[in-house]
Amino acid sequence: MGYMKRKRLIISISIFFLFIFLFLAGYIADKYETSPKKKIIYHKKPDEILEKQLKQNYKVQATIVATGDIMFHTPQIKSALDVKSGTYNFDDMFKPVKKYIESADLAIGNFETVTAGPEHRFRGYPTFNTPKSAIKTLKDIGFDVLSTANNHSLDVGREGLIETIENIHEFGLKNVGTYKNAEKKLLIEDVKGIKVAIMSYTYGCNGLESRLTKEELEYMVNFIDEDKIKGDIKIAKKQADIVVIFIHWGNEYQREPSEFQVSLAQKMFEWGADIILGSHPHVIQKAEFKKIDGQVKYVIYSMGNFISNQRYETVKNRYTEDGVIVKIHLEKDLAQNSTKIKEVEYIPTWVNRYVSDGKYKYEILPTIDYLNGKSEGISENLLNKLKVSYKATMGIINQNKQQ
Repeated sequence: MGYMKRKRLIISISIFFLFIFLFLAGYIADKYETSPKKKIIYHKKPDEILEKQLKQNYKVQATIVATGDIMFHTPQIKSALDVKSGTYNFDDMFKPVKKYIESADLAIGNFETVTAGPEHRFRGYPTFNTPKSAIKTLKDIGFDVLSTANNHSLDVGREGLIETIENIHEFGLKNVGTYKNAEKKLLIEDVKGIKVAIMSYTYGCNGLESRLTKEELEYMVNFIDEDKIKGDIKIAKKQADIVVIFIHWGNEYQREPSEFQVSLAQKMFEWGADIILGSHPHVIQKAEFKKIDGQVKYVIYSMGNFISNQRYETVKNRYTEDGVIVKIHLEKDLAQNSTKIKEVEYIPTWVNRYVSDGKYKYEILPTIDYLNGKSEGISENLLNKLKVSYKATMGIINQNKQQ
């Protein structure tokens, strides 16, 4: 074969393979260019369907627990004192109820004292000042939010109010009802996807309002004022699924709510509140469900004393020894974007006081635990007191069933 023929053959073969290469390259490029588009479309549709199905079928559930008055009288402060170290530890008083507090998604209590520091002398009634380690104990057992609007908010004046707020925040809790400055913000807690607004108000501060200026009174303490409460609820309803009102009201030692309490509760429900948690009377008052515009609302007029030194021996009133942990079950329907109160449970409590090592000891006992088989190791006398307490508490609470 001549040189020219071989050259033409080589060129022809080269052109043939070049054509094959370009064809394959174009096919592969087209394949990889279009495949991602197909994948994006394929994956996007199931995601949209899944999201829609979740919203149609998925319901979020959460629990709130609330307690009544958390008070520290002088004998309790002495009980918590370790003389050798000079420190105060309140843990043992709350250990029996820790499981009920820490198991909730949100735990709220009425902190009816201030923590102004040792320079103001630790003391109980009539003007309270408690070691701040009490707040650490409350944090450790599971509390998230403390209501600080009550008649003892100004027991150590402006300084005590501010110091208490700072101590609460120092230990990782939040507070409602008292504020350091006018830039107070509405507290809304995201509880497993349910937005819960929490507000707190008090009837007064034992005549100590003069310890603040007129301007400070406007923002440092939330006092019961119908126009203010109505306005606050209106704002909260725009941002939250559930509105909770913690309110310090009523008459001490009265086991029935006053006309004022009943009337104001009805108004707050009509304004948009969903849950009302009462404190101050130091005894249990009844609970009620109300249906307003098709929505079930809940109020307990007083949750009694969670812990204090008030008892028959000190105030001649046995009912001051009783308290209750209120456990509220919430449910949010994502498809309807609606939240409801699904159920309310009660864990009645009783404050046991006994003498050990020459001083009083205190512990909050969940009565139901001991009536359901945990009575081994306790005296018959103590068991009888727990039974009496349980019966008294549930008798008051169960006066009204859901409407």
